[in-house]
Amino acid sequence: MQYTIYAINQNYFIIHFTNHFPTIDGEAVIDYVKEPFNDNESLAVLNPYVRKWFQKNFNELTPPQKYAFKLISDKKNLLITAPTGSGKTMSGFLSIISRLFDYSLQGKLENKVYCIYISPLRALNNDIKRNLAVPLEAVYSTIKKEKGIAMLKEGIRQVTIGVRTGDTTQKERAEMLKNPPNILVTTPESLAILLNSQKFVENLKAVEYIIIDEIHELANNKRGVHLSLSIERLASITDSKFSRIGLGATLYPLEEAAKFLAGYNGGKPNDCLIIDASWSKKLDVINVSPVRDMIYTDEKIVEDKVYEELNKTIKRNKTTLIFTNTRSGTERVVFNLKHRYGYGEDIAAHHGSLSRESRLEVEESLKKGGLKCAVSSTSLELGVDIGSIEMVVQLGSPKSVTRAIQRIGRAGHSFKSVAKGEMIVLNRDDLVECTIMLDAALKRHLDSFAVPKNALDVLSQHIVGMSLTKKWDVDEAYALIKRVYAYNELQKSDFTALLNYLAGNYVGLESRRVYGKIWYDEKENAFGKRGKLTKVIYMLNLGTIPDEVAINVMLDNKKWIGNIEEEFLMRLKPGDIFTLGGRLYKFEHSKAMKAYVSQAHATAPTIPPWFSEQLPLSFELANEISSFRSEFSKLLAQYIAKNKIKRLAAKKMPKEISAFLGNFPVDENSKEALFGYFMEQLLFARRVPNKELLLIELTRDLSKENYYLVFHSLFGRRVNDALSRAIAIKLGEELNMDMGVMINDNGFMFMFEEKPGVDGKLLGRIFSELATGSIAPMMRKNIRNTEMMKRRFRHVAARSFMILRNYKGFKIGVSRQQVNSQLILKAVEEMDQNFPILKEVYREILNDVMDLPRAEEVLAKIRDNKLSYELIETPLPSPFAHNLITFGQADVVMMKDRRRYLQELHKQVMKKIGR
Repeated sequence: MQYTIYAINQNYFIIHFTNHFPTIDGEAVIDYVKEPFNDNESLAVLNPYVRKWFQKNFNELTPPQKYAFKLISDKKNLLITAPTGSGKTMSGFLSIISRLFDYSLQGKLENKVYCIYISPLRALNNDIKRNLAVPLEAVYSTIKKEKGIAMLKEGIRQVTIGVRTGDTTQKERAEMLKNPPNILVTTPESLAILLNSQKFVENLKAVEYIIIDEIHELANNKRGVHLSLSIERLASITDSKFSRIGLGATLYPLEEAAKFLAGYNGGKPNDCLIIDASWSKKLDVINVSPVRDMIYTDEKIVEDKVYEELNKTIKRNKTTLIFTNTRSGTERVVFNLKHRYGYGEDIAAHHGSLSRESRLEVEESLKKGGLKCAVSSTSLELGVDIGSIEMVVQLGSPKSVTRAIQRIGRAGHSFKSVAKGEMIVLNRDDLVECTIMLDAALKRHLDSFAVPKNALDVLSQHIVGMSLTKKWDVDEAYALIKRVYAYNELQKSDFTALLNYLAGNYVGLESRRVYGKIWYDEKENAFGKRGKLTKVIYMLNLGTIPDEVAINVMLDNKKWIGNIEEEFLMRLKPGDIFTLGGRLYKFEHSKAMKAYVSQAHATAPTIPPWFSEQLPLSFELANEISSFRSEFSKLLAQYIAKNKIKRLAAKKMPKEISAFLGNFPVDENSKEALFGYFMEQLLFARRVPNKELLLIELTRDLSKENYYLVFHSLFGRRVNDALSRAIAIKLGEELNMDMGVMINDNGFMFMFEEKPGVDGKLLGRIFSELATGSIAPMMRKNIRNTEMMKRRFRHVAARSFMILRNYKGFKIGVSRQQVNSQLILKAVEEMDQNFPILKEVYREILNDVMDLPRAEEVLAKIRDNKLSYELIETPLPSPFAHNLITFGQADVVMMKDRRRYLQELHKQVMKKIGR
């Protein structure tokens, strides 16, 4: 990859990557802007009044503004990626505001919507309205002063802005219908509703610009797919082609994001230019281990050291933002900081379980400088305006480079600021992960996003929505849908199957109260609205975010003992052991919104209670870590061979090893821990699993009661979920033995009560069979009776209007929805295994929840000898297996037991390799 650096000063630079992209008729359709325009060129495109306001309030143009003002003025499709505080929003809006004031001064500004701004966050929408009101008021005030009474004669009007979300009152909606804002700020769901508002849609026909903010947050989920369909529907009714502008902080690959934004035409992507100023803010990051010894340091001392480090950081900086990954972790950190150091209202928690009012209060306090520290799970990750943050602290791994940059990028509010952040790690696997994560961030490597392709449930909603507007020719509708990036490869057979489902043409569904929402005439090749209630159903059930509630946990079928999250229930299978209220329970089965359990006669859980909250490790970061393992283990192997080391002695780290680790953003404690961890693995197992080697380890627990078959597969949890299921199916067929399964990002493990008859030959046969053709049919069969299937079917059925969340204004409870969905699932399976909604459930589980394509990629690499595998037998688990074996105990209640067990495992290893 070639690139050019345009340096402005020591803190400000622009990198332009000169890639080659697909061409159509010799012209690049997706391309990077070659270089920034000079300030005179950029400012010259602005209306004089707007330019005067900008120059009065800002000393200079930021990196994205040097590109964007001119290009948006030229009405180009534009993707802008730049860090927080770099003037992205003004980059997207100022030329548009300028154009609207041009219209106003010409007496041509009408009561119509000219620009639509869409954000995934309601809070961000309110921020935008508040922030844009400043230039709109100031510019209009200047014109008013200069023009005076002549304004009335010339027809000069104020450029207006309004917010339309689910929070907008009926009175505000009526006023907006009468006097539509020139700039409409809204959400994906509200836009879809407006497209089916017969009166308001007339106000959208003049739209010239659409801005999608936080596009990275929408591009990788069904909400973004839903929005893409709305945008193409909007494009089909506007008087002229509108310009599409995407704003995001962390996006990769940018070319795919540009296609997602611009859409397709005739099977080819529309033109889109890319402004990549994502690295215009410098990073200053480090990994911190609060203790030298991560294994034996007393847990009270570890905890004290963590809070000492946090307190020092808070004291050193004006404002600190701490991320914890989980809501429970957020509350725990806030409590401890207040309890230990006497903080009061100057420290606050911010997470999704708090009320909207509480969250807004924290955001306002941050903005006004009223807080020394805010602690968040993930809710402050996105671009809500929270003022100037000096330092970001991440507790534990955020699991992806993109997420790390997004969070650390909240520090340093201006584009010339340095984003300062530190990660505090408490175990050795997290240490390796976070070291490579920060190194990747400094090297400007990002994780890739993936748009859900051909999501048939989301498409169902829009087909119903389209039917409400007019009678559609099937081919015309199909062509419109294929203009969406996510559907540009949609098969016509899937489209017509959806039409048949929505028209009620599948026999047997009406007996389950699933009725037709459209009419569809195959001979006429057309479809349209059916029934008076269809519009009500559409308006009240629109959206992609599923209803979820707490699951009641019942002991021995009768006694209520507490609640778990539905997302956690999805991960459970009969026999799984988990903790609740400090006790161990075995999952038996579920019915509606109840989970039935029995007392567990086990020593440890197989799944931690926060597992559903834990973000999965990205595949790209897993690959980076594997590469580090390869490089570092080779260096250590040379050191061991050169010095004929057979046992690990407590001595100073060699200079060459220290120098190598000095290339990474780690403190001295972290260096020592990394050195010790890899040396222990090499001396004990003689090999380190890495990008060239899948290490498989047959071992026993310390009690000698159970056998473990550990796959050191560092591919991330989503890939490991799919791989472990496929291998478990084949192992079960071969061994005819009961086995438990445990999965995390670094691998997976099968647990046996007796020693399994596994050897290299058997594993070779299993890998060979799995790599022959797709494993999808086998996986579909495997997940059919799982909690994941039951719950995900309800989600997909609700999005597809098979079950309703709201009927005639009456909310239908989640428990009732779940019961109905199970009855429908049974009927659908008996009717047609390729029923489109059933097909979508399997696609969502295998491709979005798991990562089946990459799991198959791993199997293909083994088949093609691009990834070797080796089975070893060890008398006790090797160091790299310890965290996986104790994974189920990784919660607050079980932490002491886990720590003791880890220490005992380590002691036994050291007996083999130590002094």
